[in-house]
Amino acid sequence: MPECYGPRDGIIEAMARTHGRVRTAARKQQLSRREAQLVGLGGFIAAAALPVILWHRAFTIIASDFRLETEYLVTGWTGYGLIGLGLTFMAPVVWSIGRRPGTRFYPRSRNAYAAWGVCLYLLGIVLASQVATVARIHPVP
Repeated sequence: MPECYGPRDGIIEAMARTHGRVRTAARKQQLSRREAQLVGLGGFIAAAALPVILWHRAFTIIASDFRLETEYLVTGWTGYGLIGLGLTFMAPVVWSIGRRPGTRFYPRSRNAYAAWGVCLYLLGIVLASQVATVARIHPVP
């Protein structure tokens, strides 16, 4: 015989507290405008500092043998250039955090800037890590 739930089981009390409404997901946590700007600026600074922290040795090895040759510039500096370009695309996105879409400093294509910025940054990270690996294996004399 199936069990019946009575008032002792707490279900009826729970229904009474919610007035018969079904509970949905918790309310979305939102940051204040100032907090959102500080978090965005901190993330941007961290993204700019990460390549320098990770690959400063490879960077100095590549820079110590600087020359204006196409092969050298493409193979050695493309990753870092893509990281810089990605950060450049992300700058208007970070600047517009907390602003309303109709204001002057809110870019019209904010999502496109964010997408290009993330894609170029990640592509640059991948290429820079490969260049750093090659620079460690075959150091320039």
